[in-house]
Amino acid sequence: MQIRRKSFLALGGLAATTTLLAACGGSDSGASGSSDSGASDAGGDAGSGSRLVIWADEEKAPALEPSAKEWGEQNGVEVVVEVVPGDELQGNFVTANQAGNGPDVTMGAHDWIGNLVQNGAISPVQLPADVDSTIAPVGIEAVTYDGQTYGVPYAVETLALFANNDLTDVPEPASIEELVEAAKAGGAENILSLPIGESGDPYHMQPIYTSAGGYLFGKDAEGSLDPSDLGVGEEGSLAAADKIAELGEEGVLKTSITGDNSISLFAEGKSAYLISGPWALADVRDSDIDFTVSAIPGFEGMEPAAPFAGVNSFYVASNAKNAGFAQQFMTDVASSPEVARAMYEANPLPPVNLELREQIADEDEHVMIFAEAAEAADPMPAIPAMAAIWEPLGIAQANIVGGKDPHSTMEAAGEEIAAAIG
Repeated sequence: MQIRRKSFLALGGLAATTTLLAACGGSDSGASGSSDSGASDAGGDAGSGSRLVIWADEEKAPALEPSAKEWGEQNGVEVVVEVVPGDELQGNFVTANQAGNGPDVTMGAHDWIGNLVQNGAISPVQLPADVDSTIAPVGIEAVTYDGQTYGVPYAVETLALFANNDLTDVPEPASIEELVEAAKAGGAENILSLPIGESGDPYHMQPIYTSAGGYLFGKDAEGSLDPSDLGVGEEGSLAAADKIAELGEEGVLKTSITGDNSISLFAEGKSAYLISGPWALADVRDSDIDFTVSAIPGFEGMEPAAPFAGVNSFYVASNAKNAGFAQQFMTDVASSPEVARAMYEANPLPPVNLELREQIADEDEHVMIFAEAAEAADPMPAIPAMAAIWEPLGIAQANIVGGKDPHSTMEAAGEEIAAAIG
């Protein structure tokens, strides 16, 4: 496994085009069946009778299927878990749901919610009354949109700092400045492995951007994200641009480090530190290097680093054939750690179920560090305007690392984003 998390620029392009895709309607859903369901199961009879159809990507479907089928047996429901490629899942779901041949439930990232609500593709869900004591706050916050709950969260992903203990004497630096000095003292080939590439990577750059004062969107009086309050190009983002430029000049940030090689450079002992997510754990563990995982530090005297948190969730389709069973499934998943536990064992992502966290606390300290880091992270914006952010901001950050003027480059990105948002 090189890197599981695909480019977040692709998400922006998908969100921007899904509304147009939904208008097409009636196209083939693209779903491929699980071991006991063919692609035809995604057709017009999906969800008929006592049957619950769930769509999931190629990684989550195998993790979900056993526990979902067991739930179905206990409730007298045939549960069919169908595989849809992850980069096609959101768009195919919107199209199939509009055409009336989609699933009852789909799995997806929480930042899909704005686009799914805008397309009328999902229904609100009713979480149990005691949800505040069973699910971590970041999970509840992530699936709440315009005051309504639209999903049941089960796992969270965020970024943390990996340190190669053979290349640094400071495995948990208190600041980015301390990180840089410790890596230089250790003689590492690369100080920090953070994917940038020629197009940039705002997802991985977010901790640095926020620590220096940058923000993406402000909030209105109700606490909802306000697309009219764009932070890119404003004072905080210019301070962040200066810091990014300094790190580029020092060789701490490099456009030669990309999503294809960032984890391998660290696992091969060529970087003192790595900023990545729980998807990097397998490769780093397989490398047999002595490593530490901790929260990402901020700059000295500036704001704490706040990476994005991405919450994996279940959603009920607005045109679900078996909406009653779908809602029951959501309630049971939210109130019990059993499904989340089965999924964790097959695909170990940090859970949001608090009981499950207690169960695994002694089993996997690294996963728990990511779970704790997620509580200090910002849920990735779910508003449709976020689609306009990824590409311009990423390219601007990469250009600044490459030596372009930080202020004019960041201001130009802000103008482009504002024009796209309208």
